[in-house]
Amino acid sequence: MQFIIALVVTFIASIILTPYVKKLAIKVGAVDKPNYRKVHKQTMPRLGGLAIFLSFLIGVLLFIPDTIQAWPILLGGLIIVAVGVLDDIKELPAKSKLLGQLVAAVVTVAGGIQIDFITLPNGNEIEFGYFAIPITIIWIVAITNAINLIDGLDGLAAGVSAIAVLTISGLAISMGDPLMALIGILLFGSTLGFLVFNFYPAKIFMGDTGSLFLGYMISVIAVMGLFKNVAIFSLVVPIIILGVPILDTTFAIVRRIVKKQPLSAPDKFHLHHCLIKLGFTHRQTVIIIYAMSGLFSVAAIIFTRATLWGSTLLLIGLLILVELIVEVTGLISENYRPLLRFIDGKKK
Repeated sequence: MQFIIALVVTFIASIILTPYVKKLAIKVGAVDKPNYRKVHKQTMPRLGGLAIFLSFLIGVLLFIPDTIQAWPILLGGLIIVAVGVLDDIKELPAKSKLLGQLVAAVVTVAGGIQIDFITLPNGNEIEFGYFAIPITIIWIVAITNAINLIDGLDGLAAGVSAIAVLTISGLAISMGDPLMALIGILLFGSTLGFLVFNFYPAKIFMGDTGSLFLGYMISVIAVMGLFKNVAIFSLVVPIIILGVPILDTTFAIVRRIVKKQPLSAPDKFHLHHCLIKLGFTHRQTVIIIYAMSGLFSVAAIIFTRATLWGSTLLLIGLLILVELIVEVTGLISENYRPLLRFIDGKKK
């Protein structure tokens, strides 16, 4: 019951706060202007992630009495949000944003949140020792940027993040970790409330304030709730859950290395851009990527329940799925126009 109440409270808080944040964004000049690589055609207020953060903070204060347990998360999140707000208003250089992410990650690790070990199929553990610190920092920064990079369409980053958070929370409940589950539910409710205003056609963007905060929170919740508790291949489960943003980010890095471009260089070859080029509309593309994220989340849940051979076959199947998705999306765009029109809410 507490989880349901927490979900409802943060959801309502986010719905109430988002319009005020929208007005604030316009007042301080935190707006996103269209350009050659962006999909939207008009100036849009961003900074919406501030509503997600504030509603999440309200939830923490109301539902986690011993808030001191969550101080590393809150402090790191506050640093990330500060970086995001500055970027949404002034557009910080990539190096400055990375520095802010590193500071947030270091603070979080200093607070005791680390990937100390991973669990092997036979039940043994591999201890990382001093390497736990750099491994955790790299994980936090990588996932933070992965969510940030997929934030290219209305409702995309918020929806994918919500699916990932809900999956992690469900696994945390099944593993008897109520604190991580509650933190995940609070974040889920805050994100859903914002999604009411952010789904296509969006009335406000989350900006880097939102995408960086969601990426940071997902990475930290995964460290606390999955890496140490999942009994089989603990390193793989959170990676599967975040399969869509991780794969998109990996392909982006490879693409930029091949083209000899800076890793921070923007382009229009992310997954959502490619789906739109195949002929899908804005709404259809978002729904397809939601479905892909849902499939990866279901696969992660099955993975935690599978035997060693079953887990191995599941991993192989996921790799094949990644390849098939590229092929099948093109087939769908040609042969299922009625379904796609239904998704868009249009009649022939």
